[in-house]
Amino acid sequence: MHDDLARFLRDELGHAPEGSAGPWHVRGPVWVWQGSDGAPTKGSWFFLTIDGETAQAIRAHAVNAAAWGSVYVEATVGGTTWRTSLFPSKQAGGWLLPLKAAVRKAEKIVEGSDIAVLLDLAT
Repeated sequence: MHDDLARFLRDELGHAPEGSAGPWHVRGPVWVWQGSDGAPTKGSWFFLTIDGETAQAIRAHAVNAAAWGSVYVEATVGGTTWRTSLFPSKQAGGWLLPLKAAVRKAEKIVEGSDIAVLLDLAT
């Protein structure tokens, strides 16, 4: 990594993410977005939160931001691979990975499932 880039990343992120250009292995519980009334609605979105060093590494290596600061990725859960976007989350201090219905159905994912995901930046 170039010295100036490493210095910039260290200043911005607290450290330079050496050798962390992906792919990344992420594991965690699936949660459902709640409406303003605190209850899930029909067609609610399911997410996996990506935080910590992995979130920082994604932020450091993502060069093609899309709408709302999202980042294009390729995600794999079990035998299912798809292209999607990670959305920045101030509350989590990282990213949110949306899990579409087709993926949840194929991999038998429900709210609270602990899943392992392989993430790579889409090119």
